[in-house]
Amino acid sequence: MSQRHFEKVWNRLTDKKNDVIVYITMEIGADPDVYDPVRALLESRQLLPHTPDTDPLKDPLFQRYARDTSKIPTYSGGLGVLAGDTLKSFADCHLPAVAISLLYKQGYFNQVVDSQLGQISCGVKWSPETTPGLYLLHDPMEKDQPLTIELPFFSRDLNDHNKEHLIFAQIWVKLEFSQNCDYFVPEFLLDFAVDANPPIIRNAAAQLYNAESSLTKAIQRRILGMGILPTLRKIGISPATFHLNEQHGVVVAMQLIAEELHNTQLRNGKSAVTRKEIMMAAEKVASRLVYTIHTPVVAGHDRFDKMLYKGICSTTCSEILDVLAHDKDHPGQYNFTAMAMRVNRSANSVSRLHRDVTHKQFPDFTQKISAITNGVHHLTWISAARADVFDKFEVLKGWRENPGVFTEVAQLDQDVSFQQSLLEAWRQDNRSLIKHVNEMLQLHRRQTVETWIDPPNYLSTILHREVLLEPDMLTFGFARRFSTYKRADLIFYDIDRLCNIIAKYGKPVYFLFAGKAHPADEPGKHVLIDLLKRQQELLEKSGNLAKLIFIPGYDMSIAKILVSGVHCWLNCPKRPLEASGTSGMKAAMNGVPNVSIMDGWWVEGYHNGLTGWKFGREGEINLDSLSEKRETLLYQEDSNSFYKLLPSLINDFYKSENSEVFLRKGIENLKRNIPIFNTHRMAAEYLQRYHLNLPDEQIAKMDGYAKLYSSDI
Repeated sequence: MSQRHFEKVWNRLTDKKNDVIVYITMEIGADPDVYDPVRALLESRQLLPHTPDTDPLKDPLFQRYARDTSKIPTYSGGLGVLAGDTLKSFADCHLPAVAISLLYKQGYFNQVVDSQLGQISCGVKWSPETTPGLYLLHDPMEKDQPLTIELPFFSRDLNDHNKEHLIFAQIWVKLEFSQNCDYFVPEFLLDFAVDANPPIIRNAAAQLYNAESSLTKAIQRRILGMGILPTLRKIGISPATFHLNEQHGVVVAMQLIAEELHNTQLRNGKSAVTRKEIMMAAEKVASRLVYTIHTPVVAGHDRFDKMLYKGICSTTCSEILDVLAHDKDHPGQYNFTAMAMRVNRSANSVSRLHRDVTHKQFPDFTQKISAITNGVHHLTWISAARADVFDKFEVLKGWRENPGVFTEVAQLDQDVSFQQSLLEAWRQDNRSLIKHVNEMLQLHRRQTVETWIDPPNYLSTILHREVLLEPDMLTFGFARRFSTYKRADLIFYDIDRLCNIIAKYGKPVYFLFAGKAHPADEPGKHVLIDLLKRQQELLEKSGNLAKLIFIPGYDMSIAKILVSGVHCWLNCPKRPLEASGTSGMKAAMNGVPNVSIMDGWWVEGYHNGLTGWKFGREGEINLDSLSEKRETLLYQEDSNSFYKLLPSLINDFYKSENSEVFLRKGIENLKRNIPIFNTHRMAAEYLQRYHLNLPDEQIAKMDGYAKLYSSDI
């Protein structure tokens, strides 16, 4: 980016006369090895790999992009990847936005999987200093010193009084560039791994979703929320709107309310605040907040014991929480989701069905809860092979800039050239995926003599040519967090019935699974190890036709090769606990049909069966259906529904050389789902809640995206 372009964007963000959005999120998934416009630009100009240059400034910067290390492991899954995709679309759409999150020096965790022990959580080793596109900011007045903010922090002393300390954070930045590298959205990452901080702070900030104690969890959320205003002010950004991507950063609302109360006290010469004054201040602050709620699941909503939280905050903050974070069902706890619901001008769910569920969970806020269905960044998730196909057809011209162009696929419905090109790209991606899996199986076999790890896949223990996977065989993909309500093991509930169906047709069927359970989620880890234990039985009872493979270390790069390389995407949560489910959207971006429970986004993306298949109970949504207890998870009923569907899937895939049914559903996905389930459209719907004052030309462009789909009907 030229200095002129950079200054134009930066001046727009720091001009106090302009409206700016600050997007607050606990995690951001934007690994440069999956999508990086800067690297693509350098490669297109044949500047990578780089020959050492005589310019002492340029050389280290180019060398950074020539490195292989390009992971930023500060995300756990869907929520973080959604945040990254959202910010990419903000950049592509040239929206005046910045993001704030934490920099976790220990990342989330590395997943090692052992066939006997299941998931083993290992520490992450990564170097922010050498990661492409990630930079530590420096103080303009002391250029050899990092740019640092200081925050008040409270802890109880021996006399049970709260004592104020100062804690510190350095500020890193990643610029999320537009695809043409002519605009960017800064992501400011707060680094509390500073020697001056007490161990309790450094520990809480070291790893994403550190849940070793309630206190650690509370501190992590608190330092995110507390760091937002000092960071923005240090940098010179005055946002008009604070967007909470989940309630994790809701402490910023407390900070804003506390400032309003402080100003009231100064004006009135008072030393105490009343409930009425807190409510008035909250109403004023709410006009600046937009809130997205992402899950109906209990574990997704932060609650903290009142006495614990009072030990880490000021008296004023305690008074605010008493008024705004009370929970009538848990009077001894502060409910941060309830507070986020109370202090906003707009709250939204992430699908239409999730909106209806959220209305039932929070009936007092029904009037303000609307739906903005999630999307994914189409440029990140469409494979290179599929992209080459889209580039060749004139009617799809401009698809990279505008995903709405895919409505024009209707003109290619009967185009044999398009069909053959798409099918060949699909086969190419499938071959790449199968090659990756086979190489992984062989690697795990070699590692049996190098490490103490038992391979996570049974095939690695009996490895020979006959058990390797072959391309162009019916392949299901499943990749998401291993949580009990997501029911990763659902289709293996009656393994005899499953194997009999597959054996009857005499054709191979592959099930490729990936995903992590939270290190503290023992039931989720149990689902994973139970899956591993079914591999041998599945293989033997199906006559070596059914192969279940687990791919460890799930991240964005594995996700991309999976969503483009499989033949159908499997999703089997208990309805209605999957609020959205963006992995299926990523598959749809490549024309891969979904096979899914009618939950989350699939209710909107199913299109009466044109784009994929459904199975499982639909039924009425009520509070009882939100139960996550094992006995309420409908394993028998929903697995039976899948077994009834499976024969037609096998038959449709193998009955003709070109798998006509799958290809037709693939094309329908391009035509119907890409224009809807993309983050450009999602950004346009959020823009209607942001109330930004934008140039007429930009408003017209965003209105065009918004007209592609209306989530809240």
